[in-house]
Amino acid sequence: MTGTVIGMVLFVGFGIILSSGRGSSLIAGFNTLPQEEKDKYDSVALCKFMGKVMFALSSSMILWVLSEVYEINWLLVLGIILFIGIVVFSLIYANTGNRFKK
Repeated sequence: MTGTVIGMVLFVGFGIILSSGRGSSLIAGFNTLPQEEKDKYDSVALCKFMGKVMFALSSSMILWVLSEVYEINWLLVLGIILFIGIVVFSLIYANTGNRFKK
């Protein structure tokens, strides 16, 4: 349970940094692009989106903690399904439709 709480705190911290429009260096893949490729993207919009994703992931992790505290296994399953669903949605949303291109 302690590891989950630490993970939640880290995700919320990253979410706060990213939601402010800064911290593009925290986004895997984006920080490794050459500068001329980075200039093609709206990094503020991408950071804000990823900040919302971090908040959503940390919210699903609350179910993990609640399942441990109240010993309700279906909360853990629901939390894991939500976590995976959020990750899949965010990957598809961010990589289709050129949403973050300038």
